[in-house]
Amino acid sequence: MAVLQKMRDKFGLAISIIIALSLLYFIAPMDDLMNMFGSRKTTVGVISGKKISYEDFNAETEKFKTVARMGGGDVSEEDNFRNMAWEYFIYRYLFVENAKKAGITVGNDELVDCISGDHISPVLAGNRLFMGADGNFSRDNLNALIAGAAEQAEFDVYWKYLQNTVNIQQYVTKYNTLFVNGAVCNDLLAKAEMAFNNSSADVDYVEYQYPFITDTTIVVKSGEIKNYYNAHKENYKQTESRDIEFVLYEVTPSAADIAKASDAINEAYDEFSTTAKMKNFLSKNSDKPYADTWYKPGELKSVSAQLDQQVFTDGKAVTGIVRDGDTFRAARVMESALVPDSVYVKHILLQGTAATKADSLLAVIQKGADFADLAARFSADQNSADEGVKGNIGWMTQTYMIPGFESVLTAAVGKPYIVKTMYGNHIVAVSKRTTPVAKKKVAVLEKAAYASSETHNVIYADAKRLAILSGGKLEGYRAAVDSLGVYSQKRAKISRSNTRYGSAEDTGKAVARWAFEAKPGKVSDVIEIGGYYVVAAVTAARNDGYTPVEEVAESIKNTLYTRKLHDKVKAEVAEKIAGKTTLAEVAEALGTSVTSEKEVSLATGRGNLEPALSGAVLAATEGQLSGPVAGSRAVYVFVATNRQEQSFYTKEDAQTETAQKAQYCTRFFEPIMSKEADVKDNRAKFY
Repeated sequence: MAVLQKMRDKFGLAISIIIALSLLYFIAPMDDLMNMFGSRKTTVGVISGKKISYEDFNAETEKFKTVARMGGGDVSEEDNFRNMAWEYFIYRYLFVENAKKAGITVGNDELVDCISGDHISPVLAGNRLFMGADGNFSRDNLNALIAGAAEQAEFDVYWKYLQNTVNIQQYVTKYNTLFVNGAVCNDLLAKAEMAFNNSSADVDYVEYQYPFITDTTIVVKSGEIKNYYNAHKENYKQTESRDIEFVLYEVTPSAADIAKASDAINEAYDEFSTTAKMKNFLSKNSDKPYADTWYKPGELKSVSAQLDQQVFTDGKAVTGIVRDGDTFRAARVMESALVPDSVYVKHILLQGTAATKADSLLAVIQKGADFADLAARFSADQNSADEGVKGNIGWMTQTYMIPGFESVLTAAVGKPYIVKTMYGNHIVAVSKRTTPVAKKKVAVLEKAAYASSETHNVIYADAKRLAILSGGKLEGYRAAVDSLGVYSQKRAKISRSNTRYGSAEDTGKAVARWAFEAKPGKVSDVIEIGGYYVVAAVTAARNDGYTPVEEVAESIKNTLYTRKLHDKVKAEVAEKIAGKTTLAEVAEALGTSVTSEKEVSLATGRGNLEPALSGAVLAATEGQLSGPVAGSRAVYVFVATNRQEQSFYTKEDAQTETAQKAQYCTRFFEPIMSKEADVKDNRAKFY
């Protein structure tokens, strides 16, 4: 809030100029700038023929990290920002270009209107940074950011990011709208859908099950397998992958490491129980710093159920040392009080030289001056005006709190006081609060056991022993696994971006990178991935293209066998029921019984029959013995009766379903466009 106010104060006069300049930057030659890609050898990807270099991809990734920092987000997960950068390039070079080919345009005037006119883009309107005190979009907040972009690089990057996003979002919205609105269910189509879904019939049928034992008289020849493969080759497309076997050595604290942590907390325990300088003590002696947190019974379980039991059930002021896994903790009650869950806070923020006025203004307020009037005149935060009253921040809780305002939870209602924070000096007052409940402020001393360098060396030696005994060859690896009695895992068809092996999550790219560089039959040296050591072997390699027929022959054979079995059983049933005129005679001939089903329909969710039988029933002549029909579970002979047209599926249902299908299809735009454009994503080779 203070940052935005400073930007408004400093740059407010230039806002209109900045808007114009920023739009010119954005509408100007983005394509010319981005078309520099392709001249370098380090190509991260190819989209619609445009090569994206490693350097430029990293630059775009850094922009997204800057955007995240602006919002106070975590920037440690590099993959998240690389994915964002890739999506940006996909939309910029693929989606937008296809939208343009469909006749869609986003003009300059339209962009100006989306950014500063009467039709603000949802990209801006839904951005929390631009939310006013009433929870709605604030044009003043947006203008403050635009002004700040003229002076500060990070604000400039963020503003340009927003403009790019607005532009792309307009193309996406128009393209989706064009597609969805183009899916019209006219009266003729609605009538056909209603007839299809409302047709129903009762049915009496006989079910003849397929045999469970393999029929050895059915033979599937190799030529049939090849013909099927060739006819369905597109179903057997594959991307490059590897099959691997690996042993995962997890680095966990040894008994000595655990004992060391236990000794450490025991050594600190006595001073922890008595120190008057808890924050300083914990900063030096605990794995986690002091948390100025009030707990109700049960809430300390988020730290330790044992501590919660001792503090709230047993009533201990200082708990014993408890162990949770490899972590040791102790707790001490620092304060006990009746504390509300939330308080309604108002403030006056004083910054710079104005901060010296805090004591004077507080004295004026204590004498009865109007808080809101003074907030309107002197506060650097003019955004806080909850319920339309200047200075009102609103309800605060322990988890929704301005840093430095923690004291408001225990402050008296209606008694203003001064608080100093990173933003400046605040005159703060609590105007109302929820009913106070019994709570305790608890300090926690924590010591976790970590694997020492000696432990790492021991576990590494175990992994190295496997690698040496393997001799770099698969047969040696398997023999060593048996002799050492270790567990070897298998992973089939891993990609270059595979990041999880066993319980080693998000740290396995080094294994995938090695596997794609090695030949089948090779065994790795020890690979370190986070808190694990891995020895891996490549057992198979597949390249982009089609899966060889040999690898899918068994699956195809089963498919063809099933088809032949169904045809054979269907012919047998036809022979057995030849000359029969009633369903009862058919049931007797097949050694089974007659089953009935009411109101069979093809409408979704109606009827319990498998589709092959349902479709045959609705197509059959009423009252006539029909079949045999081969389904996926059995062969059927049936008689359809009581055919009628229902009315549960309406014209509105047909129109709604058409719109829903169209909307559902929009999620496939990107993958279909990527396939048609032969998009190459080589990121896994670099990261």
